[in-house]
Amino acid sequence: MKLIFDNVSHTCSKAVTNAYSTSFSMATKMLSHTIRQDIYNIYGFVRFADEIVDSFHDYDKEKLFNMFESDLEAALEHKISLNPILNAFQNTYHNYGIDKHLVDSFMKSMRLDLYKTDYLTNDEYKAYIYGSADVVGLMCLKVFVKGDNTKYDDLKDSAMSLGSAFQKVNFLRDLKEDFEDLSRTYFPNTDLNQLDEISKQTIITDIETDFANGLKGIKRLPIEARFGVFMAYRYYSKLLEN
Repeated sequence: MKLIFDNVSHTCSKAVTNAYSTSFSMATKMLSHTIRQDIYNIYGFVRFADEIVDSFHDYDKEKLFNMFESDLEAALEHKISLNPILNAFQNTYHNYGIDKHLVDSFMKSMRLDLYKTDYLTNDEYKAYIYGSADVVGLMCLKVFVKGDNTKYDDLKDSAMSLGSAFQKVNFLRDLKEDFEDLSRTYFPNTDLNQLDEISKQTIITDIETDFANGLKGIKRLPIEARFGVFMAYRYYSKLLEN
């Protein structure tokens, strides 16, 4: 009967992806069917963690996050969870040998969003992006290369660059909402009340560098992943241009 529960869990992760991100779900549909479900499983996990810290304003977010983190640890240890999203994620985590450090780093950055509202130094900014975006790219890369550590190490830097680019574009897209609704700003040494063209262009140039490094890796991805990742790259590149 575990197979039925796993199938239900996978369906839930796919539903979460489709409900929360039109762009990501479209790109995922362009991946090979052999790896598509595992990317849904990763997205479902990271989306739920992010949703807690960004959206549940009428609840004790720290308590909810602690509960989610505890359930996550149990899921990874026991290889099952009654939370279908975590059950689906642990399947992918174990099947591809995803490094626990990547999961821990992601949860660390998400926890920062419970209380940290600005990033005053480049080191803080880079550490947050590494945990919130780069490691997600690395989790996906593990799936793309089907757990092959040699290929993973070869493409690791490009995957991190692409993750950074996507996250920074999200920061720009959500700049007003983050600042006004959450009193949060990620870009260091930037006054959002007086964001001039020079400051904005500095941010854009940094993102373009990340995109260029990421594209080099996309061209070397296995065929099962290349087109879907390229379409995500194209989508975010267009967002930056607009």
